Amino acid sequence: MHSSSSDTQKHNFDHLDRSLIALLRSDGRAPLSQLAKALKVSRGTVQNRLDRLQNSGAIVGFTVRVREDYASDTIRAVMMVEVVGKSTSQVIRALRGIPELEALHTTNGAWDLIAEVRASSLAEFDRVLRDVRVIDGVLNSETSLILSTI
Repeated sequence: MHSSSSDTQKHNFDHLDRSLIALLRSDGRAPLSQLAKALKVSRGTVQNRLDRLQNSGAIVGFTVRVREDYASDTIRAVMMVEVVGKSTSQVIRALRGIPELEALHTTNGAWDLIAEVRASSLAEFDRVLRDVRVIDGVLNSETSLILSTI
């Protein structure tokens, strides 16, 4: 049967699926044998579940996580953005054009968007803040530096 991205919504994740996803979030490069041992199932079961999760669209890719001190000179921050009226789509398009914004999230409350910022210097960080503030439709922003991850 052909799978589509809407299959993700139909797929009921059981405890094994959720446990596998949690392990992969912790270590996306973990070998099948290690995952099988941690989950107390066979390598074949892990491979079948992994294939099914990928085919259903539940897992869309794997990523690398680095130690916090790997890039200790990197400036990280969380930026909250308030958008004027109904210009959210336009603002999102503009924000996606700023490479230092690693992730963009919609939210509720006083702020409309949250952006994760990563810059290599204070000068670059300052430029990113200015670039966001001049986007047509951005009413206000507040940025907090991430000092450490605990």
